[in-house]
Amino acid sequence: MRLPAQLLYRKNNAHKGDFGHILVLAGSAKFSGAAVLCAEAAMRAGAGLVTIGIPKSLNTAIIKIKPKEVMTLPLPETKEKTLSPIGYKEIRKISAQADVLVIGPGLTTNKSTQLLVRKIVRHINRAKIIDADALNALAGHLDLLRANDILTPHPGEMSRLIKKSVSEIQKKRKETAQRFAEDYKVTLALKGHHTVVADYKKKVFINKTGNPGMATAGSGDVLTGIIAAFLGQGLTPFAAAKYGVYLHGLAGDLAAKEKTRLGMIASDIITKIPEAIKQCS
Repeated sequence: MRLPAQLLYRKNNAHKGDFGHILVLAGSAKFSGAAVLCAEAAMRAGAGLVTIGIPKSLNTAIIKIKPKEVMTLPLPETKEKTLSPIGYKEIRKISAQADVLVIGPGLTTNKSTQLLVRKIVRHINRAKIIDADALNALAGHLDLLRANDILTPHPGEMSRLIKKSVSEIQKKRKETAQRFAEDYKVTLALKGHHTVVADYKKKVFINKTGNPGMATAGSGDVLTGIIAAFLGQGLTPFAAAKYGVYLHGLAGDLAAKEKTRLGMIASDIITKIPEAIKQCS
């Protein structure tokens, strides 16, 4: 599959602001790496600017492990070192400067953090990718979704969202994704073997790249970063999810060839993003 021309060709006088500023709200004391994986993947997939909003006590540690190009935004935190609702005003302010908002990787299911997630989804009108624990925060609150939001659940998260068993979902993956996307006017990437991407305009894409070695911690964070980068570079939500899923799987296939399915980790997928882009150029 060839990537869209707007991703592959850049004008000589282009500047970083032309390729999207991605704000990633992610991380906690237990899952600090999620924010870094997502941010690095977004940079490798062409984002012009990436800022990670993290609990303030993690800032020093994150600075040591993040790519030098990624900015950090230390935010108020709960006692459990997760993002606190107290930081909402600051998040709203910087969101006005961002093109895409990613929310979810590594946030945990802390109740206060879930309140923050729901407030952001309801009130901040930005292109959004909702992933991981942000999806869990929306279970029972799907009325908060906005048209054109992108959701990236795995079958377990999908089960919590629609209150159906994982086995039911897996038997009808395409139909489940299509119905959800149409009901809530969103784009949905139902992850797993042959990830299904669907939107409310009845477009559907079933991905054929990827391999079981990608079933490893952090792989979903990498996918979210790639989709965010493509959205920030001007693709529609459906196209960003479609090409993001494809490229993510292709990078995973390249990583598996080098590291083996058994030995590969999520960071290996990121290192193969440039090679995957070359193959799609």
